[in-house]
Amino acid sequence: MPSTRDIRRRIKSVKNTAQITKAMQMVASAKMRKAQLAALAGRPYVQTMNRVLATVTAHAGDFTHVLMERRPVQRRAVLLITTDKGLCGSLNTNLLREVAHMDKNTLFICAGRKGGQYVARTKRELAAEFTYHDTPTFAEARAMSKFAQKLFTDGKVDHVDVLYTNFINTLMQRAELRPLLPIGEIKALEAGVHGENAGDDLGHSAATEFLFEPDAGAVLGSLLPHYLNFQVYQFLLEAKASEHSSRMVAMKNATDNAKQMIKDLTLEYNKLRQANITRELLEITSAAMAMG
Repeated sequence: MPSTRDIRRRIKSVKNTAQITKAMQMVASAKMRKAQLAALAGRPYVQTMNRVLATVTAHAGDFTHVLMERRPVQRRAVLLITTDKGLCGSLNTNLLREVAHMDKNTLFICAGRKGGQYVARTKRELAAEFTYHDTPTFAEARAMSKFAQKLFTDGKVDHVDVLYTNFINTLMQRAELRPLLPIGEIKALEAGVHGENAGDDLGHSAATEFLFEPDAGAVLGSLLPHYLNFQVYQFLLEAKASEHSSRMVAMKNATDNAKQMIKDLTLEYNKLRQANITRELLEITSAAMAMG
């Protein structure tokens, strides 16, 4: 049975832990709001770009591009977007559970140390590992996108997917696998990154004809790489918003659990102290009766 000194020591230790988790909760809360606003702000642009390119490619005739080339899938690559740090609930666990079900021949491009560590630990092939800041930049996304494009255009892989955490709300984040290359699958992405029904607010009917200057190949050839770059950028924003939201909730739960543990330990301490006092009184009374 623990002594009162042991319980006091445990209470002090839990209080110190609660202070740390409370501070981490406040930091994550401040970062979470900024990351959520950035992710939400980028969605309309991505959805509009998806609809524009889906409409334009449908009316571009026999336009072809190396990034739209469809070929038998001999090897697949996955851009895995995880976090650099832990203490963010089950966010990374859900992503890595999806990785565990993938073919061993899959080539991985990792953004975030947790994904790179898992791929190395499970002896899968890691093509590259990128880092990105708490506020992802377009340059970071462009570097990842260009690396994936080069693997595809060089013929090293025949299909590229992105595995990331989609931000739903503060309490819900979902691991999702999205196709990136070939861009021929843009029609499947017409509704937007998040599967929302964006509708057609472009004012173009099915019979609309587009005039390209200088030609369709030049226009779409410059738009398609930018489309991929911004897709990856939006994935990073979604992942970062999910990370901070998940960490804030995890630290709040840890703080609440620590407070409840302090209450339980305080109750146990008071019971033990009361029992000691009662025992001492009984000993004094027994000694007085024996002397009398």
